[in-house]
Amino acid sequence: MKDLLRELRSIRDDRGTLVPLEAGRSVPFDIKRIYYLTKLSGAHPRGFHAHRDLFQFAISLRGSCRFVMDNGVEKHNFLLDSETTGLLIPPRVWHEMHDFSADCTLLVLASEFFDEKDYIRDYDEFRNFLL
Repeated sequence: MKDLLRELRSIRDDRGTLVPLEAGRSVPFDIKRIYYLTKLSGAHPRGFHAHRDLFQFAISLRGSCRFVMDNGVEKHNFLLDSETTGLLIPPRVWHEMHDFSADCTLLVLASEFFDEKDYIRDYDEFRNFLL
């Protein structure tokens, strides 16, 4: 699971930095939905679910947060604290987001439109789904 963290190409010059996000290249799927989380509280973690089929790619545009990724066999922590690093969240991986900095803005790209039926929100159900 350590290969889920991806360094993004950035183009820097005197005018600033441009970070291109391209479906099928830097983002390893076609993008159907984009959303962002902001004004997050470090005291209130989020996530606590997995998806049956959905791929996601998360980038901290500002600030930082910690992801806990669990594939049913192993758990890994990933710190997102750079706008040039993305985290691939594949289907069938339980994920949690913790320790949001006060200025955290988290951008998420998704492979599908929202579908509540794709969510697994109970950890025991997630473990059974993997069998």
